[in-house]
Amino acid sequence: MKTKRIVTGAVIAALYTALCLALPALSYGAVQVRFAEALTLLPVLLPGGVTGVTLGCFLTNLVGVFTGANLLGALDVPFGTLTTLLAALCTRALAGVRVGRGRWAVAAALPPVVLNGVIIGAELCWALMGQWNWTVFAAQGLSVALGEAVACLLGVLLVHYVESNPRMLEMFRG
Repeated sequence: MKTKRIVTGAVIAALYTALCLALPALSYGAVQVRFAEALTLLPVLLPGGVTGVTLGCFLTNLVGVFTGANLLGALDVPFGTLTTLLAALCTRALAGVRVGRGRWAVAAALPPVVLNGVIIGAELCWALMGQWNWTVFAAQGLSVALGEAVACLLGVLLVHYVESNPRMLEMFRG
């Protein structure tokens, strides 16, 4: 079981990184919709999802630093990764909270949206201004949160699809 969890986390990390690197214009910068963030909902289905999305974010941010694609630079490696870890842990904790007749995992999508909006918004404010500015923070935080909400909506749809299909669910929980 431990081996499966490690492999699952590694596959998720690889998918996260590959998605970000395939869409660099949307994955880095002040305005972003990091589609790989849809995978931040996988901790709802798998404990290994926490490790996978965290490692994937770390690798993506690190590659972004070395390629110059990451606007935030080295600052994003610890802060972006920590944000993803906290969001994934909160998402895992909300795995059983469901909304609506279709039992949608909407509540589990809130931590990535809120935490990324606040932490990455603050990071962008500091990187862009070199000092604290509430107006810039609000604008950047809102921009990041909206992009994250788009990605997390895809994650909610992914979780719902997997849970609605017994064969897919068996593959995930196997």
